[in-house]
Amino acid sequence: MFVKMSAFVQSCILLVASVCFCSDSTAADDPRNALFGSVIPDEGYCDQPYVVVTKDGNWLCTLTTGAGHEGTKGQHVVSTISTDKGNTWSGLVDIEPSSGPEASWVTPLIVPGGRVYAFYTYNGDKIHALPGEEKSCRTDMLGWYCFKYSDDGGQSWSAERYRLPMPVTACDLANDWGGEVQIFWGIDKPSVVGDSVIFSYTKLGRYMLDNGEGWLFRSDNILAESDPTKLHWTPLPDGDHGIRAPEFGSVQEEHNIVPLRDNKLYCVYRTTTGHPCQSYSDDGGHTWTKPEHMTYTPGGRKIKTSRACPKLWQTADGRYLFWFHNHSGLDFNGRNPAWVVGGVERDGHIHWSQPEILLYDPVVNTRMSYPDLIEQDGRYWVAETNKSVARIHEIDKTLLEGLWNQESNKQRAGGNLLLEWRSGETGGAPVLPRAIDLAQSSGITLDCWVRLDDLAAGQVLVDCQGTGGKRVSLTTINDGAVRLELSDGTTTVAWDCDPGLLQAGKLHHIVATADVGPKIITFVVDGVFCDGGQHRQYGWGRWNGNLGTVLKAGPLAAGPSLKSLRVYDRYLRTSEAVGNFQAGASEK
Repeated sequence: MFVKMSAFVQSCILLVASVCFCSDSTAADDPRNALFGSVIPDEGYCDQPYVVVTKDGNWLCTLTTGAGHEGTKGQHVVSTISTDKGNTWSGLVDIEPSSGPEASWVTPLIVPGGRVYAFYTYNGDKIHALPGEEKSCRTDMLGWYCFKYSDDGGQSWSAERYRLPMPVTACDLANDWGGEVQIFWGIDKPSVVGDSVIFSYTKLGRYMLDNGEGWLFRSDNILAESDPTKLHWTPLPDGDHGIRAPEFGSVQEEHNIVPLRDNKLYCVYRTTTGHPCQSYSDDGGHTWTKPEHMTYTPGGRKIKTSRACPKLWQTADGRYLFWFHNHSGLDFNGRNPAWVVGGVERDGHIHWSQPEILLYDPVVNTRMSYPDLIEQDGRYWVAETNKSVARIHEIDKTLLEGLWNQESNKQRAGGNLLLEWRSGETGGAPVLPRAIDLAQSSGITLDCWVRLDDLAAGQVLVDCQGTGGKRVSLTTINDGAVRLELSDGTTTVAWDCDPGLLQAGKLHHIVATADVGPKIITFVVDGVFCDGGQHRQYGWGRWNGNLGTVLKAGPLAAGPSLKSLRVYDRYLRTSEAVGNFQAGASEK
């Protein structure tokens, strides 16, 4: 039933998408477009589609689902199997039935012997109302931390469930039930760290979603012990308080961790401060540094994300990825597009790249989240959900390699390079050999080096005006910034780089990109992606409507401050923009 339903839904989605993008040949086959992923079956609501690769090479996906909306009666945990790398899926198999107490937020672990464990929140106390109240409450975060296991690759699950020894701590004693009932959930897929397995979860000190803090479980024998009653579980950190810092407020939740070298761990979690928080452990999770806002580099610029799942991954070769939303919103909104940065460990800390768009949904208000990373045969996939449809997407490996190699990249990007011009070296004005039609290309990128004598607004760097209102321009505005404006005569769009980046008399590298797929304009200035800084929530801007021909063939007006110009008939990835900057900077 579910396989047929998912196939039907997927066909409908693809049909609608092909109609929506018939005027844009590149958007219709953009691998970043979330609509073109393979659909994972569910019962209506779906969350946390996490995948492990079983010994036979199949994919086993566990997820939380139900016929109602999130948190309603009948929510339970299930699994499904794909034998073709996520293209099609088996029918759903209950890990816990919808007729029993609510079961939610399942995360899988596969051990060397092939056994798969599924850890989840289980309303074993059968709580349905707050103390002293008759009105029903959400129960998907109440109860016991449980697990079941499968020895046949997820075709069936143990009849017995087992309970993790979650300690009652100060957080629990302060909750609405005084610790008799615990409030928690986990989004962290268990990690193998040496001979142990470790995963984190979030406890709440008050119903609902208040006073969160991070905790962990470590097992030193689950990789080899087959008797589930003999598994060792060590709760971490030591003491009566979890991972949190009071100055970041009540909302500190969805903790997840990755291992580093030398028994170190790295934890990230979400807040409502506009930034995720990070913390390090040097002793395997027993103690943690005081949480601080997550930064691209130690002591560097803060990473922005809203109240959404901030998902960490370590790849099989020991590198790192981080899924986030690249803006400083304070609520659950703004989960589209999904962005990614690549990380490498250096001196016990992770250094993150500049960000790239990983996935987008053409429907702006769609909220993608709760992703998972799958690796197999040197390829990468991401699973995600918008809470009603969960999908699998293969990720272009070159995008990820670009992130990891960004710091050392000093190569100029090629491909669809229409114009390369240097002031004083090429005779006359820059001349574009052909028009740029954004209905037939993936975007347009202006890559230039500039030196401004002053920061007065209205200075033309690049300008091309055609008949019927067609125009592409890059001009200075107030506060040491520049603006990209595009028009096809019907639709006009514009966006500015972050203020205060340009200095008079200094040579700057500016890459302004209009990316047709997600309809987003970005700036990379001197090798740094503009994220809005302290001045605004977003450093990137969306446009509405469709753009056609914006740039005609022929000469472009070049201002006296323009030292060089490269024009691409496509969007440049952030990593390419950084590479262009570093290639040029090395020659200055």
